[in-house]
Amino acid sequence: MSLALALGRRGQGRTAPNPAVGCVIVKDGRILGRGWTQPSGRPHAETEALAQAGRAARGATAYVTLEPCAHHGKTPPCAEAFVAAGIKRAVIAMQDSDGRVNGQGIAILQDAGIAVTTGICETQAEEDHLGFTLRTEQGRPFVTLKLASSFDGRIATGTGESQWITGADARRHVHAMRARHDAVMVGGGTARHDDPSLTVRGMGDMPQPARVVVSRRLDLPLMSKIALTARDVPVILCHGRDADPMLQNTWRDLGATLLSCQTSGSQLDARDVLQQLGSHGLTRVFCEGGGALAASLIEADLVDQLVGFTAGLVIGAEGLPSIGALGLGSLNAAQRFALKSVARSGNDVCHIWTRT
Repeated sequence: MSLALALGRRGQGRTAPNPAVGCVIVKDGRILGRGWTQPSGRPHAETEALAQAGRAARGATAYVTLEPCAHHGKTPPCAEAFVAAGIKRAVIAMQDSDGRVNGQGIAILQDAGIAVTTGICETQAEEDHLGFTLRTEQGRPFVTLKLASSFDGRIATGTGESQWITGADARRHVHAMRARHDAVMVGGGTARHDDPSLTVRGMGDMPQPARVVVSRRLDLPLMSKIALTARDVPVILCHGRDADPMLQNTWRDLGATLLSCQTSGSQLDARDVLQQLGSHGLTRVFCEGGGALAASLIEADLVDQLVGFTAGLVIGAEGLPSIGALGLGSLNAAQRFALKSVARSGNDVCHIWTRT
């Protein structure tokens, strides 16, 4: 099952809206087939593993990280594929909460006389599939908030200089993290000030995550890197319903997808932004700021994972803080996260935190 989980992670960031599943077929102590969900969500991991195993799958055990699907879509149900292949036993890490499955895949297997074991490495599987289950159950994607800052939590000097606070190793690390998400998201201020490309670089030839910009008024530069490459790498613009219709048409002509979102005060409503992204099919979003967008996500309790890259330099109070104002009056009101890991990344520190 550990191998199946590792295989499944190869698909993270490439399979939305489907889950990134891993599957291993074993008989007599030998691995006959391995598979993981392919780009765009098909073929499924089970189909890939069964194709490798071929006729030898009869009488074998299948290890799969999520309950095999039970519904007919563009492909037949994977549960029925296990039955047809003659699988003798299925070991499943976790049940699928999708209403089209939710125990029905297990029932198909059991009705066919296949022995089913569930809950193996379940905690790890739940973590790996959290983006899929959040979209299924809450309608929103899993959110990673990444902050690269100085030792004193600043992301730029008082004059706005920000490149580069962290080193080359940390930046490569960030590109690897981007690659495991369906989309990279920034606020309009970051898009205007930094002119980022938001692409994955240095990882070889691979599908690019979508670029999401949250901008109420769509007042974004039309000669930016994002605008000029919108037909090459997907761009999704989350805007307010009061955004200039002419700007909306201009961005559509450039190749961008526009999502109209509700507002809360003077800003876009973070919850509705994520609901719109979930409806668009995204399961994992990697947010890289800026401070106002980061604050709105934290304030709405929408951050599932915090990733910090801390550099060994001090900028001082005149520098720009990594997170905007939260209006907290007491420490008890501050959201706390649980430390998951700490690692060195070149001359910087990478620390990862998860919601408690």
